[in-house]
Amino acid sequence: MDRSMEPSLNDIDEMIVHEKMQAALEYQNEAWADGMADGIELEIIADAAIALALRETIRVHGEKGAETMLDSLRERMLAGEFSPERILQ
Repeated sequence: MDRSMEPSLNDIDEMIVHEKMQAALEYQNEAWADGMADGIELEIIADAAIALALRETIRVHGEKGAETMLDSLRERMLAGEFSPERILQ
């Protein structure tokens, strides 16, 4: 196999992170569906998910790290990354 065709360590790390993200999203979707099936309103599920994510982010990275993450999420949101109508090309 041509060495230029082999994935680099960075490529492998990115693939691992992508796979973990996909698994985490699946877990979140299952929890979301379970909450809805139990009659919990979407707004309450979303608020609880965001509150838990912030609490854990602050625990692990501190308030400054959480602020950095929120700034990044805001930019991504404004760019339309999370919009359900977004079309990937």
